[in-house]
Amino acid sequence: MDTRTKEAIRYLGYGRHAVDDETLRLIRSSFQELDQAADFRIIYRIFDLNRKENESLEIGTMKVTSKSLNRNLKGCEQIVLLGGTLGTGTDLLLRRYTLTDMAKVVVLQACAAAMLEEELDIWQEARKEEWKEEGWYLRPRFSPGYGDFSICHQSEILRMLDASKSIGLTLTDAGMLTPTKSVTALIGRSRTDAACHRQGCEACEKADCQYRR
Repeated sequence: MDTRTKEAIRYLGYGRHAVDDETLRLIRSSFQELDQAADFRIIYRIFDLNRKENESLEIGTMKVTSKSLNRNLKGCEQIVLLGGTLGTGTDLLLRRYTLTDMAKVVVLQACAAAMLEEELDIWQEARKEEWKEEGWYLRPRFSPGYGDFSICHQSEILRMLDASKSIGLTLTDAGMLTPTKSVTALIGRSRTDAACHRQGCEACEKADCQYRR
């Protein structure tokens, strides 16, 4: 079983429970359709990181107070600010099945989330190797909503990236990213190759979450 299938199963909330054959069939067919519908796009910019008092960080024009983000960025001098999306085709695919097959929609949602993470991991691994030659080392991605890093910073990140114009990524009045299968994140850049294993679930303090790794 490949990694993205395992991640889709996790997003479906199966935990340690066995997955039935019908669900596995839906997962396989969902990934096949997403491979055709999705159009992964990413935009990023690099900013200097300035540390202020009381665990506050200054990244370009954005000011953040977050203990968990501070821990993640310990020893970093720069920040890679990014936005990534699977595009509107994925949303259209989800809407089409909403009218006919809600079970398929649930599986598609999980598969799209797994696909987005996979694409981001591939992109980050390529940058890791590229920038290592320049003497830079990367920390794990850290998104608004992890730990005490407020989700309210989404709009400022999008503005700093000009994400609407560059990749069509915007925020609704309700504070939701659109296209829906999208993400914003920060990645620390350091001159020191320090081990840091806190990412995703590992960085989140909600230990009782059913989707936790």
